[in-house]
Amino acid sequence: MMGIIGDLLKGMGVTGRQLIATVFGDGMITTEYPKEFREKPDRFHGRHVLNRYEDGMEKCIGCELCAGACPARCIYVRGKENPADAPVSPGERFGFVYEINMLRCIFCALCVEACPTEAITMTHLFEMSTTNREDAIYTKTELLINEDGSANHMFPDDRLANLPELLKADGWMRATAPQGRVEYEGIPGWTPSAGVGLRPPEVGQSGDAVAAPDSTVPTDATSLGLHSDEEQ
Repeated sequence: MMGIIGDLLKGMGVTGRQLIATVFGDGMITTEYPKEFREKPDRFHGRHVLNRYEDGMEKCIGCELCAGACPARCIYVRGKENPADAPVSPGERFGFVYEINMLRCIFCALCVEACPTEAITMTHLFEMSTTNREDAIYTKTELLINEDGSANHMFPDDRLANLPELLKADGWMRATAPQGRVEYEGIPGWTPSAGVGLRPPEVGQSGDAVAAPDSTVPTDATSLGLHSDEEQ
């Protein structure tokens, strides 16, 4: 019986010390949301965005692979042939219709892994409260990055949304790009995007970017199977 009481007193002691530290401000571990926003991890799975190339062309080619890979069936895509006089994307087709039902989405990032052109990535924004179901369906209008690299939001005046977090994207895509091969660590395996250019690679577990150990490892985009906008 005394052992149980002793364990209880130890637990209450930890709670009491934390309470006192929090009340007096020395050990404050909470943030004054929405005045302050917590810094998210680099690979955070937040709201999606549709990216553009640096020249303003859309990366989405309307292949519908993201919709096929989605386990929640929350993505609806329809492709359309590119106009010969004013192409929207470098490919033969572009994403004419693109919708994501955020009420169904489980934020697993399988759509990001399935995309062959890095068109869809996930940002750090997760404040997406709505008052009706229709507003939870994000269309291409809200998802597509503007040509200057700025992002759109369904509720631009939402005081609970940290809109700059929409510009923090690609973390999960950049993390999975090396496919677990250490010799590719530190080598960008993705294309630049409008507004941000070429995003830097993640650092390894050592905390430092690792250079290619020898000359046999490809170090340029062409060797890695990437192509410029003109080549595509």
